[in-house]
Amino acid sequence: MKKVLITGAAGTIGINVIKYLLSEGKYEITAVDLKNSGNYKRLKKYKRRINLLFGDISDASFMEDAIKEMNYVIHLAGVDLPMGNINNKLTREIDFKGTENIVRIIDFYNPECYLLYASSASVYGNQEKDEVTVSTKPNLNNNDYYSLSKLEAEDIIKLKLDNYVIFRIPVVLTNITKENFIYSYNPTSKMEVVTDTDVSYMFVRAIDKIDKINKKTFNVGGGENCRTTGKKLNEDILKVFGITKKYIDNKLFIDKGFYSYYFKDSDKLEDILQFRNDSISSYLMRIKRRVKNRGLQKTIAKLFIKKEK
Repeated sequence: MKKVLITGAAGTIGINVIKYLLSEGKYEITAVDLKNSGNYKRLKKYKRRINLLFGDISDASFMEDAIKEMNYVIHLAGVDLPMGNINNKLTREIDFKGTENIVRIIDFYNPECYLLYASSASVYGNQEKDEVTVSTKPNLNNNDYYSLSKLEAEDIIKLKLDNYVIFRIPVVLTNITKENFIYSYNPTSKMEVVTDTDVSYMFVRAIDKIDKINKKTFNVGGGENCRTTGKKLNEDILKVFGITKKYIDNKLFIDKGFYSYYFKDSDKLEDILQFRNDSISSYLMRIKRRVKNRGLQKTIAKLFIKKEK
């Protein structure tokens, strides 16, 4: 039975990856995340079916013991935006140094292990065009802490490892009542997004097709049915909660957000892995089903409605 380790396992993608791997019935799964009550609560339901390890990915001795016998490491741990662009020290410690630590351990102790790295489509920076490919040259400034750390992590992976795949992941549509992704991107940008279920399934499919994607970098997008603009996505999501676009206050969205584009080449990964089952429309339908009462609508509305004087 192949052994898979997941960092950042208590996050939305991590939990979904665990579910998909368990459904395959052919993997020994180890989940790694920081020790706190929230992470334990999300992972405890799986504790009889997987191995749970709580610790810091930058802790060398902890990660050495975790990785030495793994066949695959799905590395999801990282700082989310907007925090990633606010706290440079934290971002460097987790996104770069944490990844550097994992790479060093694989290189020294377990070079046959495959690293599946969750990078970010934000690494392209401020481009003049609306579409990018993996060969597009990044255009970042010194304040883009989040994206710079991701790029540096990519570089050390390529330099040190023989077995890896880098996935540049765009804005991920998750449960709006629990996640803050709506604050991470520029409302004026064109964007190709992906849903949490599709990107999670992608990692599982990647293990099955690892020989075809090894030592490559991919843009992960949801395709034609997941293309929109930040403004329209905001409007579509908020309408679910009975909030019309005239109430949207774009000042809520910070300036240093997630760079987003359409991907000319995202279909290449779909052709290999065939992981897409979702769209923005189906995502919005799921949100509608979750809205069960006006009380929830009003709670969400308070986050977005501009108070009139």
